[in-house]
Amino acid sequence: MTKLPGVVETRSGPAGLGHQPAGGEPAASGWRRWLRGWPVVVIPAAVEMIVGGFRIGVPSLWRDEAATISGSQRPLGAILDLTLHQDAVHGVYYLLIHAVIAVGGISATALRLPSLAAMALTAGVLAALGRRLAVLSELPAPSAVGLLAGLALAAVPITTRYAQEARPYALTSLFAVLATYLLIRALPSERGRAWWWTGYAAALVLTGLFNLFAVLLVVAHGVSLLIGSARTTRVLRSWLVSAVAAGVLLVPLAVLSAGQSAQLDWVTRPDLSTVATLVRDFAGAALAIPPVALLALLGCAAGAGLARGRGLTLGVVALPWLVLPPVILLAVSLADPLYVERYVIFCLPALSLLVAAGLTWLVKLTADALAQRDFAPWRVRLLSLLPSAVLALAITATLVSPQVAIRQPTSRADDLKQVAAVLAAHEHADDAILYLPWDTAIVGMAYPAPFERVRDIGLGVSPAASETLRGLPATSAVVASRLRSVRRVWTVQWTPSQPSVGPAGSGSTSELTSHNFHLIRRWRIQSVFLSLYAR
Repeated sequence: MTKLPGVVETRSGPAGLGHQPAGGEPAASGWRRWLRGWPVVVIPAAVEMIVGGFRIGVPSLWRDEAATISGSQRPLGAILDLTLHQDAVHGVYYLLIHAVIAVGGISATALRLPSLAAMALTAGVLAALGRRLAVLSELPAPSAVGLLAGLALAAVPITTRYAQEARPYALTSLFAVLATYLLIRALPSERGRAWWWTGYAAALVLTGLFNLFAVLLVVAHGVSLLIGSARTTRVLRSWLVSAVAAGVLLVPLAVLSAGQSAQLDWVTRPDLSTVATLVRDFAGAALAIPPVALLALLGCAAGAGLARGRGLTLGVVALPWLVLPPVILLAVSLADPLYVERYVIFCLPALSLLVAAGLTWLVKLTADALAQRDFAPWRVRLLSLLPSAVLALAITATLVSPQVAIRQPTSRADDLKQVAAVLAAHEHADDAILYLPWDTAIVGMAYPAPFERVRDIGLGVSPAASETLRGLPATSAVVASRLRSVRRVWTVQWTPSQPSVGPAGSGSTSELTSHNFHLIRRWRIQSVFLSLYAR
């Protein structure tokens, strides 16, 4: 295997970071080309596998991952029925995890492995994309740009978060990066353009299947093409055909999802704190915001920069990708709340590209400045690396603590593992359980064993039979009649700060009191109140 076509490593100048025509270099043997090519892709992927895989099973599964179990751990026909009534946007993901559960069960590690693999591939493909964009941007050391882009993505704590989560957002990032790479390969200078455009359309479809909001990437690509293409009509026509083809294939999912929009009733309107949180999480930490912003600005200006008509340079591709999808979703959410940070995680690789370009461009700027002084060439090469190295180390230092924190057992919104542990330690064989309100039933699906040993007196219709994630609650009369034969009842409630979705269900703590139940003990476990009542 050889390195990607059109990517040429060259050296010139005292810092060894310039570029010159490929004809000035001697031909390299096949194995040397491989060594100069694929390690740039493999190293970031391997680093992400290590960073993202470390303690992957330690954080507790939380309510969204419990929904993954509920949606995936049912027959294939039942999964399809579920998507017709609820959660269509995750239907393809549930089908994937159905196969994972069949092989590995519902442990946190097994459920999260697809996300880890997807994020590792994202880092690798991003490195290939960064290298190619660096060549198109006339940046020094294209392989360094690609390598740093992949490593920068792996270093961000939020990357680890979604590499360690049994939800589709890592897969969305993978297909978004792949779609962008295929777009670059579809440029007129490449051979077999029709195949690249077909692959681009397919990647867009996959991106939308795992996160429908990620189709906003198409808007960013369109803006990049308008800015960068000197032959606008020809390129835009091919892009438009591919984008429309992908859109047509996604229309059924969009229509079905629109009819299920009530699932987002818990989402609130964004404000300035929403934007501040997004900026902090993309930078990795609050202290990392200034250096990351500086490097991103340098990345925008690096090489051909944002010059119009200079082609799809790194800045022209990365800046719209980073900015437009979040801005559009935030703006729409002011009228109709839809924005949730995880919906725009697929934009994070764009920031990694800009940071990588900024680091290498800073080396060149420093080398050019030092070349004006009477320094030995070796000293110029060494000193030119210093500012970028200091910035990279400073950013890395700020990310250590968030990386550690995100791997803690209580790092998710819910600690459902501890809820299950408390119930397992104190339950009796004839106990009952009541979910108040009904949407807290998701709590019992992440670690189901102790919950299956107690009788759910609030359940009316099972999740599979009702074609829903949580099932349907029983009527108040049914719950009251069931209470008469019970001596101890557990209740599961959200803490006051937690949003509630779906039907409230039947039963209440006042009804327990009216049936001569009194509170024995209550545990607060992060987002959940677990209470035990007895007659």
